Amino acid sequence: MTYRNPPTTPRKSATFDDYTLSEIRRAAATGIYDIRGAGAKRKLPHFDDLLFLGASISRYPLEGYRERCDTSVVLGSRYAKKPIELKIPITIAGMSFGSLSGPAKEALGRGATLSGTSTTTGDGGMTEEERGHSKTLVYQYLPSRYGMNPRDLRRADAIEVVVGQGAKPGGGGMLLGQKISDRVAEMRTLPKGIDQRSASRHPDWTGPDDLEIKILELREITDWEKPIYVKVGGARPYYDTALAVKAGADVVVVDGMQGGTAATQEVFIENVGQPTLACIRPAVQALQDLGMHRKVQLIVSGGIRNGADVAKALALGVDAVSIGTAALVALGDNDPRWEAEYSEIGTTAGAYDDWHEGRDPAGITTQDPELMKRVDPIAAGRRLANYLKVMTLEAQTIARACGKNSLHNLEPEDLVALTIEAAAMAGVPLAGTNWIPGKNAF
Repeated sequence: MTYRNPPTTPRKSATFDDYTLSEIRRAAATGIYDIRGAGAKRKLPHFDDLLFLGASISRYPLEGYRERCDTSVVLGSRYAKKPIELKIPITIAGMSFGSLSGPAKEALGRGATLSGTSTTTGDGGMTEEERGHSKTLVYQYLPSRYGMNPRDLRRADAIEVVVGQGAKPGGGGMLLGQKISDRVAEMRTLPKGIDQRSASRHPDWTGPDDLEIKILELREITDWEKPIYVKVGGARPYYDTALAVKAGADVVVVDGMQGGTAATQEVFIENVGQPTLACIRPAVQALQDLGMHRKVQLIVSGGIRNGADVAKALALGVDAVSIGTAALVALGDNDPRWEAEYSEIGTTAGAYDDWHEGRDPAGITTQDPELMKRVDPIAAGRRLANYLKVMTLEAQTIARACGKNSLHNLEPEDLVALTIEAAAMAGVPLAGTNWIPGKNAF
């Protein structure tokens, strides 16, 4: 009688998983690297790894329907004659016309205005739809200088000098030729239909001393009225924040690697930068060490999804947050109702890997005239406003539960972490202990 071992289930490699194998085959077949948008898809320590300590005996909660919880924030009060006053601490991040359609940009402006917050131009210049429907508009000043002109700088309510972005700190974005329509080409002074790659650094300055000169130039152009933001990717948040402050920034924006609706190489998106959660405490510490915390405002972006994320960021010392991907989803992008058409272009609703190709069935990340007709800017703007309202109410609910009458009164003491990694990154105790990794003994 022959003895045989019982059959076993084949075991696949954790290192060479199905996606990795498919990428090797794709690279071998094409000889080109993969390009996509939407930030890192790998699992990273995030706000889900933090929990709030609600009030009980040792803390006194606020009554949700009878006691006020303030949500307003002022940005740019350091030097600007006209700082920005927002009703909520949730802003719309810079996403370019070119990457997004004109109706989508209009919808972002409408939704932000209904909610009492700001929106941002992105790398492509200022469109009339966006300016006309945005009560508060931040103008991004990028290395590419696409669409940049003194008139639009003066028409903006604030200027954001972009040094880096979360999905690609140290690198430039890409816009494929099929998205460079006649209008996009004219605004960016580019040839129609030709792939373009944005510059990775500003052409007229190389360091913090030059940045200080550039900020002064921008202040002179705008008669010192506009707040000047400096945006950096989440690479070295302590030093980048400190240098931005010393260069004269009114506001510092730090963008973690979960952020980034723009397209670049996937190898870049997944392997460069730091998680948003890891960026906050070093940036706050830099402001505190300089005696500028709350005097220079800090905005963080990258993976903000709900009111709990907002509340946690503010508890760690942030003044406001910025959303990009979530805002596009609120407008209607990656909606399962377009699943059949997403399937036709080789993707699926929720994968976010089609944004750069210009064939978005939802009409939001495209320049196709027929697809753009699917976006109703008024209806999409209302959806965004509804989403921002819910996020704000969620954050207020948490703040009241912690006994705070303002979102800005939340503090690290209100938080614990579920993992050692999150505890170390956020600088809060591991749940059930008083241990902060790297700061005190267990």
